[in-house]
Amino acid sequence: MAILYALVARGSVALAEFSAAATNASQIARQILEKIPGAHDSNASYSQDRYIFHVRRTDGLTVLCMADDTAGRRIPFAFLEDIHQRFVRTYGRAVLSAQAYAMNDEFSRVLSQQMEYYSNDPNADRINRLKGEMSQVRNVMIENIDKVLDRGDRLELLVDKTANMQGNTFRFRKQARRFRSNVWWRNVKLTVALVILLLVIVYVVLAFVCHGLALPSCIK
Repeated sequence: MAILYALVARGSVALAEFSAAATNASQIARQILEKIPGAHDSNASYSQDRYIFHVRRTDGLTVLCMADDTAGRRIPFAFLEDIHQRFVRTYGRAVLSAQAYAMNDEFSRVLSQQMEYYSNDPNADRINRLKGEMSQVRNVMIENIDKVLDRGDRLELLVDKTANMQGNTFRFRKQARRFRSNVWWRNVKLTVALVILLLVIVYVVLAFVCHGLALPSCIK
């Protein structure tokens, strides 16, 4: 999967999170939450190894995800924007006073579903291309995580590689099913066209034969 981990927090208080892989991204995410500067709205990206932590802070609510560096910026930030809207729409002002992980049981399922969608469904990127790349995302520089975390404090990022393999397998199977479906519909359309053509030929032949049989009587 392109997006492997996601977190929603108020300040440094985690309200919901989900991980699609065996990883210590949760610990590193908490370090980032404690270190990112200021309380104003912002977007930021921090790289560590071949993974990138994307952070979106809006109205005191922070949404963070860890994605493979091949995911680019558009999809992760579209995911963060989507999650922010869903979270605020679902919980409203309750997020201002909620205890740690108060929304985790319910919203972790939403995180899981949307992570899978933005990681594996081609429509996710197609929709965002149609919307146009968000102007604020174009200006987000991907900085090394050492920018916010001291090298001595920074944890080594551990990610179970089998998670990516499973994501690639899922994507391959989905593409294979789509290909088989397209081939099946193409064969159906071709069969229908051939049947219609055959019926037209039979109709023309019968019309010609009937016309030939009727012609002698007309001569008499």
